[in-house]
Amino acid sequence: MDKERTLAVIPAYNEQQSIMKVIRDIRQYLPECDVLVVNDCSRDRTSEMARNTDGDVLVVDLCCNLGIGGAVQTGFKYAHANDYDYVIQIDGDGQHPPGEARKLYDAIRKTGSDMVIGSRFLDVSSFRTTRSRRLGIKVFYYLFRLLIRTPVTDGTSGFRIYNRKAIDLLSRLYPEDYPEPDAIILLNKYGLSICEVGVEMKEREHGHSSITPIKSPYYMAKVIISIFFSYIRAR
Repeated sequence: MDKERTLAVIPAYNEQQSIMKVIRDIRQYLPECDVLVVNDCSRDRTSEMARNTDGDVLVVDLCCNLGIGGAVQTGFKYAHANDYDYVIQIDGDGQHPPGEARKLYDAIRKTGSDMVIGSRFLDVSSFRTTRSRRLGIKVFYYLFRLLIRTPVTDGTSGFRIYNRKAIDLLSRLYPEDYPEPDAIILLNKYGLSICEVGVEMKEREHGHSSITPIKSPYYMAKVIISIFFSYIRAR
């Protein structure tokens, strides 16, 4: 990654069983990246395990649980304050293989986009989550085409890379609740460009998603309403 500085931000909540492997894989595949683990007030040993990983790993322990939005924005604030060129967002549960992050970096440099989303649905063979969630992602696909004239095949993917312009914006403004779809609207509203690249993802090895099949309809309704409010809200 030349002389450009890149920060891998890992939002983590109760990921003691997977966090060390995620960090080690980043060290293997992205040795030039600095690593920041944002421990979102975990109730297990996530922070301890991250600190015990070989190598220089930065760990921020939030004093209360902020959710994914607050945890990721903490990473943006750190990156902005410390003058990073890129932020790569990688989940702490092992679903985002760090070896695939190189595709994100190559795409953001080649296209000049401000954010690149890693998509499970672009010419790759990958774990594609549950049927109910795939349905929701398809709904978001048509919604994005309607509102911002941009096809986004995997709007809920948290496997992303951002450049300086996106870091600056999102360090100040970032959605709190289910932020990935909302952030797409936000970046578009401020004139920033978005693209996708196909990546492989894995099924989480430990723990459970907070979005269960029973909660999926509620999640979809909530996110759709949030997207519309983000779309009509003034800058």
